[in-house]
Amino acid sequence: QLQLVESGGGLVEPGGSLRLSCAASGLTLDYYAIGWFRQAPGKEREGVSCISSNSVSTSYANSVKGRFTIARDNAKNTVYLQMNSLKPEDTAVYYCAAGPMLYCDDSYDYNPLDFGSWGQGTQVTVSS
Repeated sequence: QLQLVESGGGLVEPGGSLRLSCAASGLTLDYYAIGWFRQAPGKEREGVSCISSNSVSTSYANSVKGRFTIARDNAKNTVYLQMNSLKPEDTAVYYCAAGPMLYCDDSYDYNPLDFGSWGQGTQVTVSS
C-alpha cells in the first residue's frame, strides 16, 4: 500500500523559506496527483497546492500564489512544496495526499475525497 511521509517543517521567521518533502514508499507516485493541505489550530483543513501525475498541471490556493511552488521528482518518488515569503498565517500542520489519476489545474476545488492516501503531517510555524 502507498505510504506518504512529510518532512521539512520547522520554525521560521516571517519572510523566511522552507521546503517540504512528501516521500512515498510501497508504490510509485507516477500515476498519482499529489495535493498539499494544511490545518491551523481551530481552523478547518484547507487545500494549498496540487500537482497532476504528469506534472503538466498545478494548482495553488489564492493565499499562497506567488509564494509557494510545487514540484515532483518521480525518479525519487517525492513531491516538494517550496514555501517562500512565509507569513504567520501560514502556520499549520501540512499534509500531503495522493489521488490516483487525478488532474488538478488552477480551478481545482481540493476535494479531500479525491485522495486515498495521506501522510502524518509536518508542523510549520512562522513566528518572530
